[in-house]
Amino acid sequence: MSQTALQEAASQHTRTYRYYDLIMAAFVTVLLCSNLIGPAKLCVLFGFTFGAGNLFFPISYIFGDILTEVYGYARSRKVIWAGFGAIIFASFMSYIVINLPSAGGSQYQSDLQNALVIVFGSTPRIIAASILAFWIGEFTNSFVMAKMKLLTRGRFLWSRTIGSTAVGQGVDTLVFYPLAFWGIWTNEQLLLGMFANYAIKVGWEIANTPVTYAIVAFLKRAEHEDYYDRDTNFNPFSLKD
Repeated sequence: MSQTALQEAASQHTRTYRYYDLIMAAFVTVLLCSNLIGPAKLCVLFGFTFGAGNLFFPISYIFGDILTEVYGYARSRKVIWAGFGAIIFASFMSYIVINLPSAGGSQYQSDLQNALVIVFGSTPRIIAASILAFWIGEFTNSFVMAKMKLLTRGRFLWSRTIGSTAVGQGVDTLVFYPLAFWGIWTNEQLLLGMFANYAIKVGWEIANTPVTYAIVAFLKRAEHEDYYDRDTNFNPFSLKD
């Protein structure tokens, strides 16, 4: 490892950041809301049918791009693991709450139980597919983002944000839909659902490119950081900086 790389690594280990924790909290919040609230409603827009959560889940990829671009893959990796743990806990809590016996036999309690089952009662297959797809997709997005930054030497931010999201969301889509709905939906429904939701997610990334540029520029100035993953350990299971 070069002297410059060693200095950068040492600096990364000792640095503290003003906004990093806030972005982590925002990332986890968006992730939980889009996974717990969003799937409860199907929407139709311009002939496309999609879960409402797909309007908000891509924001987590925008946060992932921002984290990797400014703070580097290693710190982004910690945020992804935080989100992963939050989803698992939320899924576990939903299962427990739904299956606990209700107090009393009132109509209100019966209606409330039915509503909870409808909103939070996803099948174990869908939950497992969602968690696995998130984990693989987010790490793919962050890895591609970091590598493209080195290849472009920090230029053409738009190419990295859109390119990494296109790959990450592509992996997410290819993992989630077959695992969750193969044998339940027809092949035509499966393909149409995959295409429509992938197009919406990537389209959101493209539409928000100016916002991403503004946030990245602000954070780089405020944090005095613009990290390049030249000697980063890209093992997703490592939590070292």
